Amino acid sequence: RLFFPPDFFAELNEEFHFTLDACALPETAKCAAYFTPEDDGLSKAWNAPGGVLFSVTRRFAADEKQPGQEAWIKKAAEEGQRPGAVVVLLIPARTDTLAFHKYIYHKAEIRFIKGRLRFRVNGQTGDAAPFPSMA
Repeated sequence: RLFFPPDFFAELNEEFHFTLDACALPETAKCAAYFTPEDDGLSKAWNAPGGVLFSVTRRFAADEKQPGQEAWIKKAAEEGQRPGAVVVLLIPARTDTLAFHKYIYHKAEIRFIKGRLRFRVNGQTGDAAPFPSMA
């Protein structure tokens, strides 16, 4: 299982004070409130105290059981339209995709991550991600 880089999360959390992890597993959740695949975060309202949300797209390709990145980006864009809502996604920086142009470019603040993030695997720092990231 991949775990979010703790230092990177701490930096973002200091700014945004996350209250909901909308795409998590119990062992990877970064907030007390979170949705697992069984909860189906795509079908739930991302209402959280303070209106601050955090979502990491843990799967980047759709399969028969899990929607792909575009579904999560679309959901984040929709949830971000609620008054007072702040949605932060950590996703691959794929600026050539339809989802990037339809839901992000000129519609959201983009922070490109310098270098490649190193996720934690089984408690150890893993290899650098094979793609650049953005939040």
